[in-house]
Amino acid sequence: MPTALAVTSHDHMLPPPDRHTPRAHVFRPPGDQPLEQALAETQSLIEQHGHIVVVHPATLDRPFLHRLHTIRSVLESDRIALLPTRLPPLGTGVLVRQLRQLSLCEFSPGVLGAAARLLAHYVYAGALLNSVAKLDHVPVPLTAHAKSWMSKAQFAVLAAPTAQLVRLDANGGTGSGTGGGSEASLAGPQFPTHLTVARGNLSSEWVSGTLAGQWNVRGVQEAHLPEESARWWGTGKLIEFAAAIPDVSVLYQLVSSVRRDECHWCGLELIGDRCAFCAAPASYGPAPALRRAPGPLVAPRTEAATRTTTAGRGGTGLGGYRRAPAARPSSPHPRHAVVADPRGL
Repeated sequence: MPTALAVTSHDHMLPPPDRHTPRAHVFRPPGDQPLEQALAETQSLIEQHGHIVVVHPATLDRPFLHRLHTIRSVLESDRIALLPTRLPPLGTGVLVRQLRQLSLCEFSPGVLGAAARLLAHYVYAGALLNSVAKLDHVPVPLTAHAKSWMSKAQFAVLAAPTAQLVRLDANGGTGSGTGGGSEASLAGPQFPTHLTVARGNLSSEWVSGTLAGQWNVRGVQEAHLPEESARWWGTGKLIEFAAAIPDVSVLYQLVSSVRRDECHWCGLELIGDRCAFCAAPASYGPAPALRRAPGPLVAPRTEAATRTTTAGRGGTGLGGYRRAPAARPSSPHPRHAVVADPRGL
């Protein structure tokens, strides 16, 4: 059975791209479910799937977060990974959907859990807002705060992977957050993506029209606006969006291209700088013995697996994530493809 994915809100479970993608378990807040029932459901998931990867917002209410840690502690289980993310609500749902797709590719639990941090670097999440006066998650210049009180003011905000804010002019173009020139625009992905759009109480075609054209997305999908979006963005008059890689074969190659190590504490495989389940830092010792990576359900693009590109977004690397070393020419089955940038896939 594949590793189980779990979330803390139904809004983080977007419609699957196909009928094979599994659903995620939804943990309910303490006020909606007794602890005994939550323990029983979690124990059943562990018995069925072996491990559980729980993706939750970093802004999760403290009682709810305490509930998750209580479940893990009472069950005395090291098979539950609690992974906070700072992505906006819709971006969190897009990330979880990618992990749901990858859960069918037979990645080990440690690799799948650590992939959440890796893939978050490639989710471009933002929103079109009528006001940034109450926006706390993205730096807002003082002049932008003042312009929020102007009638018909609109702001395009990017929260991840980097923070950016531009003000839309009267013609639908963009200007800098301080009222500068009209050539500024939101920095978009340099690799193929699909755009997911969730509309709130704001009427505009800028996201699905202008932004989609600027980012050269391969498709646009409508989604329900998460309930927590209004609180996260500071206003209910918004259109939230998130651009991400939709192809499971590309996601598979992206995760497979990163070197795998063995956690010196719990023994699980890991990618990046720490274990997703026990949070122990990676030792970065000698490379583990060559093992054949599990194949995806969707065959990866063979021509992409032979390309060698610079790691990270725009060639800047991925911090704790390192590319797998190139396989020796004599080895018929290299451990990983030397690919870490989706632009090369």
